[in-house]
Amino acid sequence: MPSSRFRDGARAALPFAVAVGAFGIPFGLLARSAGFGSLGAVVMSATTFAGSAQFAAASILDAGGAVAAAVVAAILLNARYAPIGVSVAPVLGGSLWKRFLLAQLVVDESWAIANRGGRFDRGLLIGAGAVLYVTWVSTTALGALGAQAIGDPTALGLDAAFPALFLALLWSQLRERRGIVAAVLGASIALVLTPFVPLGLPILAASAGCLVGLRRS
Repeated sequence: MPSSRFRDGARAALPFAVAVGAFGIPFGLLARSAGFGSLGAVVMSATTFAGSAQFAAASILDAGGAVAAAVVAAILLNARYAPIGVSVAPVLGGSLWKRFLLAQLVVDESWAIANRGGRFDRGLLIGAGAVLYVTWVSTTALGALGAQAIGDPTALGLDAAFPALFLALLWSQLRERRGIVAAVLGASIALVLTPFVPLGLPILAASAGCLVGLRRS
């Protein structure tokens, strides 16, 4: 893997790292209030590295929900990583354990940065993923260890960080009609289902919109 591609991926991820970091701090605070403890919050981020799923699980537990419900919600929200993992598997390479570790760096942002028209650049993927991973774990620790100083995260607008991040990722994919149709279809499915089905299912169902992006190689 050329070091220049790793650096390019790391640089490309920096704007997204700002949003990821802004979300990591309130997650650390929420996880601690949900009973994870400071160490537990950091370990969860280091081993899971999935912001939306972690927030869902911590929110359910903080509201007094069952562990099973928290686990199911997290699994549903992370189900999208099955097709994402399949799409990048050919470029990871190496032994089983090496692929397992590198797969930890595959998140929505690093996947989008590395995507080159359906083909994936390994250096960009790993460089971007490494920056985002370090940012997420370190800001989780910051939040878990003393985020009371920032006050209410929503008062600072930090609750808007992840939606803004995903809109930025989406924008880069809207370069042709097929991408626009997939985005509109996915958003419509999620909006229609959200009031009626359990947490996580709208996102999973919305992924069906991506099927319009399938094309023969």
